[in-house]
Amino acid sequence: ECEDGVPPGYTKIDCHMIFDVKLGENYRRKARLVAGGHKTGAPTSITYSSVVSRDSVRICLLAAALNGLDVLACDIKGAYLTAPSREKVYTTAGEEFGPELKGKLLLITKALYGLKSAGAAFRAYLAEHLHSMDYRPSYADPDVWMRPAVKPNGDKYYEYLLAYVDDLLSISCDPMKTMLLIKKKFTLKGDKIAPPEDYLGAVLSKMKTEGGNECWTQSADKYLAASVQNVEANLKQRGRVNGLPRKHKCLTPFESSYRPELDVSNELALEGHRYFQELIGVLRWGVEIGRLDILLEVALLSAYLACPREGHLEAAFHIFGYLKHEPKKKIAFDPDHPRINQKIFTKYDWTDFYKDAQEPIPPNAPAPRGKAVSTHCFVDANLAGDTVTRRSQMGILLFVNKAPITWLSKRTNTVESSTFGSEIVAMRSAVDLIEGLRYKLRMFGIPIEGPTDIFCDNEAVTK
Repeated sequence: ECEDGVPPGYTKIDCHMIFDVKLGENYRRKARLVAGGHKTGAPTSITYSSVVSRDSVRICLLAAALNGLDVLACDIKGAYLTAPSREKVYTTAGEEFGPELKGKLLLITKALYGLKSAGAAFRAYLAEHLHSMDYRPSYADPDVWMRPAVKPNGDKYYEYLLAYVDDLLSISCDPMKTMLLIKKKFTLKGDKIAPPEDYLGAVLSKMKTEGGNECWTQSADKYLAASVQNVEANLKQRGRVNGLPRKHKCLTPFESSYRPELDVSNELALEGHRYFQELIGVLRWGVEIGRLDILLEVALLSAYLACPREGHLEAAFHIFGYLKHEPKKKIAFDPDHPRINQKIFTKYDWTDFYKDAQEPIPPNAPAPRGKAVSTHCFVDANLAGDTVTRRSQMGILLFVNKAPITWLSKRTNTVESSTFGSEIVAMRSAVDLIEGLRYKLRMFGIPIEGPTDIFCDNEAVTK
Protein backbone atom coordinates (compact mmCIF):
# COMPACT_ATOMS: atom_id res chain seq x y z
CA GLU A 1 0.00 0.00 0.00
CA CYS A 2 1.36 3.44 -1.00
CA GLU A 3 0.53 5.41 2.14
CA ASP A 4 2.95 8.23 1.27
CA GLY A 5 2.04 8.45 -2.40
CA VAL A 6 3.48 6.69 -5.42
CA PRO A 7 7.29 6.67 -5.59
CA PRO A 8 8.84 8.36 -8.64
CA GLY A 9 9.30 6.29 -11.81
CA TYR A 10 6.23 4.07 -11.30
CA THR A 11 3.58 3.53 -14.01
CA LYS A 12 -0.12 3.06 -13.30
CA ILE A 13 -1.81 -0.03 -14.75
CA ASP A 14 -5.22 -1.66 -14.52
CA CYS A 15 -5.75 -5.24 -13.36
CA HIS A 16 -8.42 -7.54 -14.80
CA MET A 17 -9.78 -11.00 -14.03
CA ILE A 18 -9.27 -13.10 -17.19
CA PHE A 19 -11.11 -16.38 -17.79
CA ASP A 20 -9.63 -18.79 -20.33
CA VAL A 21 -9.84 -22.30 -21.75
CA LYS A 22 -6.41 -23.90 -22.19
CA LEU A 23 -6.42 -25.84 -25.47
CA GLY A 24 -3.07 -27.51 -24.77
CA GLU A 25 -4.27 -28.88 -21.42
CA ASN A 26 -7.37 -30.78 -22.47
CA TYR A 27 -9.56 -27.65 -22.37
CA ARG A 28 -8.93 -26.90 -18.71
CA ARG A 29 -10.77 -23.81 -17.42
CA LYS A 30 -8.62 -21.20 -15.73
CA ALA A 31 -8.96 -17.74 -14.16
CA ARG A 32 -6.15 -15.26 -13.51
CA LEU A 33 -5.71 -11.75 -12.16
CA VAL A 34 -3.84 -10.12 -15.03
CA ALA A 35 -2.06 -6.77 -15.21
CA GLY A 36 -2.63 -4.51 -18.21
CA GLY A 37 1.00 -4.76 -19.26
CA HIS A 38 0.19 -3.46 -22.73
CA LYS A 39 -0.02 0.03 -21.19
CA THR A 40 3.56 -0.02 -19.87
CA GLY A 41 6.71 0.87 -21.76
CA ALA A 42 9.38 -1.61 -22.80
CA PRO A 43 11.25 -2.87 -19.71
CA THR A 44 14.98 -2.29 -19.52
CA SER A 45 15.56 -5.98 -18.69
CA ILE A 46 15.23 -8.88 -21.12
CA THR A 47 11.68 -10.22 -21.54
CA TYR A 48 12.40 -13.45 -23.44
CA SER A 49 11.56 -16.68 -21.62
CA SER A 50 12.18 -20.13 -23.13
CA VAL A 51 10.51 -23.49 -22.44
CA VAL A 52 11.75 -27.05 -22.92
CA SER A 53 11.27 -28.39 -26.45
CA ARG A 54 9.13 -31.46 -27.09
CA ASP A 55 11.93 -33.52 -28.65
CA SER A 56 14.06 -32.85 -25.56
CA VAL A 57 11.27 -34.33 -23.42
CA ARG A 58 11.17 -37.43 -25.63
CA ILE A 59 14.94 -37.87 -25.48
CA CYS A 60 14.98 -37.57 -21.69
CA LEU A 61 12.11 -40.04 -21.25
CA LEU A 62 14.04 -42.46 -23.47
CA ALA A 63 17.19 -41.88 -21.38
CA ALA A 64 15.17 -42.63 -18.24
CA ALA A 65 14.12 -46.05 -19.54
CA LEU A 66 17.56 -46.76 -21.02
CA ASN A 67 19.40 -46.14 -17.74
CA GLY A 68 16.74 -47.38 -15.33
CA LEU A 69 15.91 -43.95 -13.89
CA ASP A 70 12.71 -42.84 -12.17
CA VAL A 71 10.62 -39.85 -13.23
CA LEU A 72 8.65 -37.52 -10.94
CA ALA A 73 6.59 -34.44 -11.83
CA CYS A 74 5.36 -31.37 -9.98
CA ASP A 75 3.61 -28.11 -10.82
CA ILE A 76 4.57 -24.84 -9.13
CA LYS A 77 1.56 -22.98 -7.75
CA GLY A 78 1.07 -19.36 -8.84
CA ALA A 79 4.41 -19.52 -10.61
CA TYR A 80 4.90 -15.92 -11.73
CA LEU A 81 3.72 -14.60 -8.37
CA THR A 82 6.71 -16.23 -6.65
CA ALA A 83 9.20 -13.99 -8.49
CA PRO A 84 9.89 -10.31 -7.74
CA SER A 85 8.60 -7.86 -10.33
CA ARG A 86 11.18 -6.32 -12.64
CA GLU A 87 8.89 -3.40 -13.52
CA LYS A 88 7.86 -0.38 -11.44
CA VAL A 89 4.05 -0.44 -11.61
CA TYR A 90 1.11 0.32 -9.31
CA THR A 91 -2.67 0.02 -9.48
CA THR A 92 -5.79 1.33 -7.78
CA ALA A 93 -7.52 -1.35 -5.69
CA GLY A 94 -11.05 -2.26 -6.77
CA GLU A 95 -13.87 -3.95 -4.87
CA GLU A 96 -12.21 -7.35 -5.24
CA PHE A 97 -9.49 -6.21 -2.78
CA GLY A 98 -12.03 -5.75 0.00
CA PRO A 99 -13.46 -2.62 1.70
CA GLU A 100 -10.23 -1.91 3.61
CA LEU A 101 -8.15 -1.43 0.45
CA LYS A 102 -10.75 -0.30 -2.08
CA GLY A 103 -9.66 2.92 -3.81
CA LYS A 104 -6.14 2.85 -2.37
CA LEU A 105 -2.92 2.83 -4.39
CA LEU A 106 -1.00 -0.46 -4.33
CA LEU A 107 2.55 -1.13 -5.50
CA ILE A 108 2.89 -4.42 -7.45
CA THR A 109 5.93 -6.17 -6.04
CA LYS A 110 5.52 -9.61 -7.66
CA ALA A 111 5.73 -10.62 -11.36
CA LEU A 112 1.99 -10.39 -11.97
CA TYR A 113 0.59 -12.16 -15.04
CA GLY A 114 0.34 -9.71 -17.93
CA LEU A 115 3.51 -7.77 -17.21
CA LYS A 116 5.97 -7.82 -20.11
CA SER A 117 8.81 -9.17 -17.98
CA ALA A 118 6.79 -11.61 -15.82
CA GLY A 119 7.79 -14.77 -17.70
CA ALA A 120 11.47 -13.85 -17.76
CA ALA A 121 11.38 -12.85 -14.08
CA PHE A 122 10.00 -16.24 -13.03
CA ARG A 123 12.40 -18.20 -15.23
CA ALA A 124 15.37 -16.29 -13.80
CA TYR A 125 14.06 -16.86 -10.27
CA LEU A 126 13.72 -20.61 -10.89
CA ALA A 127 17.11 -20.77 -12.65
CA GLU A 128 18.80 -19.14 -9.68
CA HIS A 129 17.43 -21.86 -7.39
CA LEU A 130 18.43 -24.67 -9.78
CA HIS A 131 21.96 -23.26 -9.96
CA SER A 132 22.12 -23.37 -6.16
CA MET A 133 21.23 -27.09 -6.43
CA ASP A 134 24.27 -27.61 -8.73
CA TYR A 135 22.11 -28.13 -11.83
CA ARG A 136 23.39 -26.54 -15.04
CA PRO A 137 21.44 -25.84 -18.26
CA SER A 138 22.33 -27.74 -21.41
CA TYR A 139 23.66 -25.64 -24.29
CA ALA A 140 21.37 -27.57 -26.66
CA ASP A 141 18.25 -26.73 -24.64
CA PRO A 142 18.51 -24.21 -21.80
CA ASP A 143 15.43 -25.69 -20.11
CA VAL A 144 16.99 -29.14 -19.76
CA TRP A 145 19.01 -28.89 -16.55
CA MET A 146 21.70 -31.49 -15.86
CA ARG A 147 23.73 -32.66 -12.91
CA PRO A 148 26.33 -35.48 -12.84
CA ALA A 149 25.45 -38.26 -10.43
CA VAL A 150 26.45 -41.78 -9.45
CA LYS A 151 24.14 -44.74 -8.79
CA PRO A 152 24.51 -46.85 -5.63
CA ASN A 153 26.21 -49.53 -7.78
CA GLY A 154 28.83 -47.02 -8.97
CA ASP A 155 27.43 -46.36 -12.47
CA LYS A 156 27.79 -42.76 -13.60
CA TYR A 157 24.84 -40.96 -15.16
CA TYR A 158 23.21 -37.54 -15.48
CA GLU A 159 20.20 -36.35 -13.52
CA TYR A 160 17.85 -34.19 -15.60
CA LEU A 161 15.31 -31.57 -14.63
CA LEU A 162 12.99 -30.37 -17.41
CA ALA A 163 11.14 -27.07 -17.05
CA TYR A 164 8.15 -25.97 -19.12
CA VAL A 165 7.45 -22.72 -17.22
CA ASP A 166 6.03 -24.14 -13.95
CA ASP A 167 5.69 -27.80 -15.02
CA LEU A 168 8.79 -29.68 -13.86
CA LEU A 169 10.01 -33.22 -14.57
CA SER A 170 12.83 -34.72 -12.50
CA ILE A 171 14.66 -37.74 -13.96
CA SER A 172 17.07 -39.44 -11.61
CA CYS A 173 17.90 -42.57 -9.65
CA ASP A 174 16.31 -40.71 -6.71
CA PRO A 175 14.25 -37.81 -8.15
CA MET A 176 12.51 -37.17 -4.83
CA LYS A 177 15.65 -35.47 -3.48
CA THR A 178 15.47 -32.87 -6.25
CA MET A 179 11.73 -32.40 -5.84
CA LEU A 180 12.00 -31.81 -2.10
CA LEU A 181 14.58 -29.09 -2.73
CA ILE A 182 12.16 -27.50 -5.21
CA LYS A 183 9.41 -27.75 -2.61
CA LYS A 184 11.54 -25.86 -0.06
CA LYS A 185 11.53 -22.82 -2.32
CA PHE A 186 8.13 -23.04 -4.05
CA THR A 187 4.59 -24.06 -3.16
CA LEU A 188 3.40 -26.97 -5.30
CA LYS A 189 -0.13 -27.39 -6.64
CA GLY A 190 -1.95 -29.82 -4.38
CA ASP A 191 1.37 -30.39 -2.61
CA LYS A 192 1.76 -33.16 -5.19
CA ILE A 193 4.96 -34.91 -6.27
CA ALA A 194 4.21 -38.04 -8.28
CA PRO A 195 5.09 -39.94 -11.48
CA PRO A 196 3.75 -37.91 -14.42
CA GLU A 197 0.34 -38.81 -15.79
CA ASP A 198 0.38 -36.07 -18.40
CA TYR A 199 2.82 -33.48 -19.72
CA LEU A 200 2.18 -30.67 -22.21
CA GLY A 201 -1.27 -32.08 -23.00
CA ALA A 202 -0.06 -35.64 -23.67
CA VAL A 203 -0.95 -38.61 -21.48
CA LEU A 204 2.14 -40.42 -20.18
CA SER A 205 2.13 -44.04 -19.06
CA LYS A 206 4.45 -47.04 -18.84
CA MET A 207 4.50 -50.29 -20.79
CA LYS A 208 6.69 -53.34 -21.31
CA THR A 209 8.71 -53.49 -24.53
CA GLU A 210 9.23 -56.59 -26.67
CA GLY A 211 12.61 -56.96 -25.03
CA GLY A 212 11.02 -57.00 -21.57
CA ASN A 213 12.16 -53.52 -20.58
CA GLU A 214 9.86 -50.87 -19.12
CA CYS A 215 9.47 -47.66 -21.09
CA TRP A 216 7.37 -44.51 -21.19
CA THR A 217 4.63 -43.95 -23.74
CA GLN A 218 2.96 -40.76 -24.92
CA SER A 219 -0.61 -40.46 -26.15
CA ALA A 220 -2.82 -37.65 -27.47
CA ASP A 221 -6.00 -39.67 -26.83
CA LYS A 222 -7.39 -37.53 -24.02
CA TYR A 223 -6.70 -34.23 -25.78
CA LEU A 224 -8.12 -35.34 -29.12
CA ALA A 225 -11.19 -36.98 -27.55
CA ALA A 226 -12.05 -33.60 -25.99
CA SER A 227 -11.33 -31.94 -29.35
CA VAL A 228 -13.66 -34.32 -31.20
CA GLN A 229 -16.44 -33.59 -28.69
CA ASN A 230 -15.94 -29.85 -29.20
CA VAL A 231 -16.10 -30.20 -32.98
CA GLU A 232 -19.28 -32.30 -32.79
CA ALA A 233 -20.90 -29.78 -30.44
CA ASN A 234 -19.97 -26.97 -32.84
CA LEU A 235 -21.42 -28.84 -35.82
CA LYS A 236 -24.63 -29.40 -33.87
CA GLN A 237 -24.87 -25.65 -33.17
CA ARG A 238 -24.39 -24.99 -36.87
CA GLY A 239 -27.36 -27.25 -37.61
CA ARG A 240 -25.34 -30.02 -39.22
CA VAL A 241 -27.41 -33.04 -38.27
CA ASN A 242 -25.06 -35.74 -39.57
CA GLY A 243 -22.06 -34.43 -37.59
CA LEU A 244 -18.67 -35.95 -38.41
CA PRO A 245 -18.38 -38.52 -41.23
CA ARG A 246 -19.33 -42.09 -40.35
CA LYS A 247 -16.82 -44.85 -39.65
CA HIS A 248 -16.97 -46.55 -43.06
CA LYS A 249 -15.94 -43.25 -44.67
CA CYS A 250 -13.06 -42.63 -42.24
CA LEU A 251 -10.78 -45.60 -42.80
CA THR A 252 -8.00 -43.11 -43.63
CA PRO A 253 -7.48 -39.45 -42.56
CA PHE A 254 -8.30 -38.27 -46.11
CA GLU A 255 -10.75 -39.68 -48.60
CA SER A 256 -8.62 -41.70 -51.01
CA SER A 257 -9.23 -39.43 -54.01
CA TYR A 258 -9.04 -36.06 -52.24
CA ARG A 259 -6.36 -33.59 -53.39
CA PRO A 260 -6.46 -30.28 -51.46
CA GLU A 261 -4.58 -28.38 -54.18
CA LEU A 262 -7.31 -29.28 -56.72
CA ASP A 263 -10.16 -28.11 -54.48
CA VAL A 264 -12.12 -25.34 -56.26
CA SER A 265 -14.99 -25.00 -53.78
CA ASN A 266 -15.98 -21.57 -52.48
CA GLU A 267 -13.56 -19.68 -50.25
CA LEU A 268 -14.60 -19.61 -46.60
CA ALA A 269 -16.07 -16.47 -45.07
CA LEU A 270 -14.23 -14.85 -42.15
CA GLU A 271 -15.92 -16.96 -39.44
CA GLY A 272 -15.27 -20.22 -41.30
CA HIS A 273 -11.72 -19.08 -42.08
CA ARG A 274 -10.95 -18.58 -38.37
CA TYR A 275 -12.62 -21.86 -37.44
CA PHE A 276 -10.51 -23.75 -40.00
CA GLN A 277 -7.34 -22.19 -38.55
CA GLU A 278 -8.45 -23.21 -35.06
CA LEU A 279 -9.06 -26.81 -36.16
CA ILE A 280 -5.67 -27.06 -37.88
CA GLY A 281 -4.03 -25.68 -34.71
CA VAL A 282 -5.71 -28.42 -32.67
CA LEU A 283 -4.67 -31.11 -35.17
CA ARG A 284 -1.09 -29.88 -35.34
CA TRP A 285 -0.79 -30.07 -31.56
CA GLY A 286 -2.30 -33.57 -31.71
CA VAL A 287 0.46 -34.54 -34.17
CA GLU A 288 3.09 -32.95 -31.92
CA ILE A 289 2.04 -35.04 -28.92
CA GLY A 290 1.81 -38.37 -30.66
CA ARG A 291 -0.62 -38.83 -33.58
CA LEU A 292 1.89 -39.47 -36.35
CA ASP A 293 -0.74 -41.20 -38.49
CA ILE A 294 -2.29 -37.84 -39.44
CA LEU A 295 1.02 -36.00 -39.95
CA LEU A 296 0.87 -35.91 -43.76
CA GLU A 297 -2.77 -34.85 -44.05
CA VAL A 298 -2.44 -32.09 -41.47
CA ALA A 299 0.70 -30.83 -43.20
CA LEU A 300 -1.13 -30.69 -46.55
CA LEU A 301 -4.06 -28.73 -45.11
CA SER A 302 -1.73 -26.38 -43.23
CA ALA A 303 -0.64 -24.95 -46.59
CA TYR A 304 -4.08 -23.32 -46.95
CA LEU A 305 -4.34 -21.42 -43.67
CA ALA A 306 -4.20 -18.07 -45.48
CA CYS A 307 -7.07 -18.82 -47.88
CA PRO A 308 -8.99 -22.03 -47.07
CA ARG A 309 -11.97 -23.28 -49.04
CA GLU A 310 -15.11 -25.12 -47.98
CA GLY A 311 -13.59 -28.40 -49.20
CA HIS A 312 -10.54 -27.88 -46.98
CA LEU A 313 -12.83 -27.44 -43.97
CA GLU A 314 -14.66 -30.65 -44.90
CA ALA A 315 -11.30 -32.42 -45.16
CA ALA A 316 -10.47 -31.22 -41.63
CA PHE A 317 -13.82 -32.62 -40.44
CA HIS A 318 -12.91 -35.89 -42.14
CA ILE A 319 -9.65 -36.04 -40.12
CA PHE A 320 -11.64 -35.50 -36.91
CA GLY A 321 -14.01 -38.27 -38.05
CA TYR A 322 -10.99 -40.55 -38.46
CA LEU A 323 -9.77 -39.63 -34.97
CA LYS A 324 -13.23 -40.32 -33.54
CA HIS A 325 -13.25 -43.85 -34.94
CA GLU A 326 -9.51 -44.49 -34.35
CA PRO A 327 -9.13 -42.94 -30.88
CA LYS A 328 -6.47 -45.14 -29.31
CA LYS A 329 -2.91 -44.60 -30.52
CA LYS A 330 0.34 -44.01 -28.61
CA ILE A 331 4.05 -43.89 -29.25
CA ALA A 332 6.56 -45.70 -27.06
CA PHE A 333 10.02 -44.41 -26.17
CA ASP A 334 11.45 -47.90 -26.48
CA PRO A 335 15.09 -48.07 -25.27
CA ASP A 336 15.80 -51.35 -27.10
CA HIS A 337 18.16 -51.20 -30.07
CA PRO A 338 16.54 -52.23 -33.38
CA ARG A 339 17.90 -55.31 -35.13
CA ILE A 340 19.49 -53.93 -38.29
CA ASN A 341 21.74 -55.92 -40.59
CA GLN A 342 24.68 -53.57 -41.07
CA LYS A 343 25.75 -55.55 -44.15
CA ILE A 344 23.11 -53.70 -46.17
CA PHE A 345 25.20 -50.54 -45.78
CA THR A 346 28.13 -50.39 -48.22
CA LYS A 347 31.28 -48.59 -47.10
CA TYR A 348 33.03 -46.36 -49.62
CA ASP A 349 36.39 -44.64 -49.43
CA TRP A 350 35.90 -40.87 -49.91
CA THR A 351 39.29 -39.76 -48.64
CA ASP A 352 40.36 -38.59 -52.13
CA PHE A 353 37.53 -36.03 -52.10
CA TYR A 354 37.11 -35.33 -48.38
CA LYS A 355 40.55 -36.00 -46.93
CA ASP A 356 40.08 -34.43 -43.50
CA ALA A 357 36.33 -34.89 -43.16
CA GLN A 358 35.06 -35.89 -39.74
CA GLU A 359 31.95 -35.33 -37.66
CA PRO A 360 32.18 -32.03 -35.75
CA ILE A 361 32.10 -32.93 -32.05
CA PRO A 362 31.05 -30.01 -29.80
CA PRO A 363 34.17 -29.00 -27.83
CA ASN A 364 32.05 -28.00 -24.83
CA ALA A 365 29.99 -31.22 -24.70
CA PRO A 366 29.82 -32.86 -21.26
CA ALA A 367 31.55 -36.19 -20.79
CA PRO A 368 29.17 -38.96 -21.93
CA ARG A 369 27.58 -41.04 -19.18
CA GLY A 370 25.13 -43.93 -19.16
CA LYS A 371 24.29 -46.41 -21.91
CA ALA A 372 24.88 -45.62 -25.57
CA VAL A 373 22.13 -45.05 -28.12
CA SER A 374 21.90 -45.65 -31.86
CA THR A 375 20.20 -43.27 -34.29
CA HIS A 376 18.11 -44.09 -37.36
CA CYS A 377 16.35 -42.05 -40.01
CA PHE A 378 13.61 -42.81 -42.55
CA VAL A 379 13.21 -40.30 -45.38
CA ASP A 380 11.05 -40.18 -48.49
CA ALA A 381 9.56 -37.73 -50.99
CA ASN A 382 6.92 -37.87 -53.72
CA LEU A 383 7.90 -36.21 -56.98
CA ALA A 384 5.56 -33.30 -57.81
CA GLY A 385 3.17 -34.32 -55.05
CA ASP A 386 1.41 -30.99 -55.47
CA THR A 387 -0.03 -31.29 -58.97
CA VAL A 388 -0.52 -27.50 -59.25
CA THR A 389 2.86 -26.14 -58.14
CA ARG A 390 4.76 -29.40 -58.93
CA ARG A 391 6.52 -29.18 -55.59
CA SER A 392 7.26 -32.42 -53.74
CA GLN A 393 6.14 -33.43 -50.27
CA MET A 394 8.86 -34.91 -48.07
CA GLY A 395 8.55 -36.97 -44.93
CA ILE A 396 11.27 -37.54 -42.33
CA LEU A 397 11.17 -39.72 -39.21
CA LEU A 398 14.09 -39.83 -36.75
CA PHE A 399 14.51 -42.59 -34.16
CA VAL A 400 16.83 -42.93 -31.20
CA ASN A 401 16.97 -46.67 -30.58
CA LYS A 402 13.32 -47.64 -31.21
CA ALA A 403 11.88 -44.34 -29.97
CA PRO A 404 10.50 -41.82 -32.48
CA ILE A 405 11.98 -38.44 -31.54
CA THR A 406 11.50 -36.08 -34.50
CA TRP A 407 9.00 -36.13 -37.37
CA LEU A 408 8.44 -33.80 -40.27
CA SER A 409 6.22 -33.53 -43.33
CA LYS A 410 6.52 -30.46 -45.55
CA ARG A 411 6.71 -29.27 -49.13
CA THR A 412 10.14 -28.82 -50.64
CA ASN A 413 11.14 -25.27 -51.53
CA THR A 414 12.18 -26.25 -55.05
CA VAL A 415 10.50 -27.83 -58.08
CA GLU A 416 12.43 -30.92 -59.17
CA SER A 417 12.30 -32.60 -62.57
CA SER A 418 13.09 -36.14 -61.38
CA THR A 419 12.44 -38.49 -58.50
CA PHE A 420 16.17 -38.39 -57.78
CA GLY A 421 15.99 -34.61 -57.38
CA SER A 422 13.07 -34.63 -54.94
CA GLU A 423 14.55 -37.50 -52.92
CA ILE A 424 18.00 -35.91 -52.60
CA VAL A 425 16.46 -32.58 -51.49
CA ALA A 426 14.58 -34.52 -48.78
CA MET A 427 17.81 -36.31 -47.85
CA ARG A 428 19.58 -32.97 -47.43
CA SER A 429 16.87 -31.81 -45.00
CA ALA A 430 17.10 -35.15 -43.18
CA VAL A 431 20.87 -34.76 -42.74
CA ASP A 432 20.35 -31.31 -41.21
CA LEU A 433 17.88 -32.79 -38.69
CA ILE A 434 20.25 -35.68 -37.96
CA GLU A 435 23.12 -33.29 -37.22
CA GLY A 436 20.85 -31.35 -34.85
CA LEU A 437 19.73 -34.54 -33.10
CA ARG A 438 23.28 -35.85 -32.66
CA TYR A 439 24.37 -32.47 -31.29
CA LYS A 440 21.53 -32.47 -28.78
CA LEU A 441 22.27 -36.03 -27.65
CA ARG A 442 25.93 -35.16 -27.09
CA MET A 443 25.08 -31.99 -25.20
CA PHE A 444 22.77 -34.07 -22.96
CA GLY A 445 25.76 -36.33 -22.17
CA ILE A 446 24.25 -39.35 -23.95
CA PRO A 447 26.83 -41.59 -25.71
CA ILE A 448 26.14 -42.22 -29.44
CA GLU A 449 26.95 -45.57 -31.00
CA GLY A 450 28.22 -45.35 -34.59
CA PRO A 451 26.84 -43.31 -37.49
CA THR A 452 23.15 -42.71 -38.17
CA ASP A 453 21.47 -45.32 -40.35
CA ILE A 454 19.46 -43.63 -43.11
CA PHE A 455 16.78 -45.57 -44.99
CA CYS A 456 15.74 -44.22 -48.39
CA ASP A 457 13.93 -46.04 -51.22
CA ASN A 458 15.82 -44.33 -54.07
CA GLU A 459 18.91 -46.28 -55.07
CA ALA A 460 20.43 -43.42 -57.07
CA VAL A 461 20.36 -41.18 -53.99
CA THR A 462 21.97 -43.76 -51.70
CA LYS A 463 24.74 -44.40 -54.24
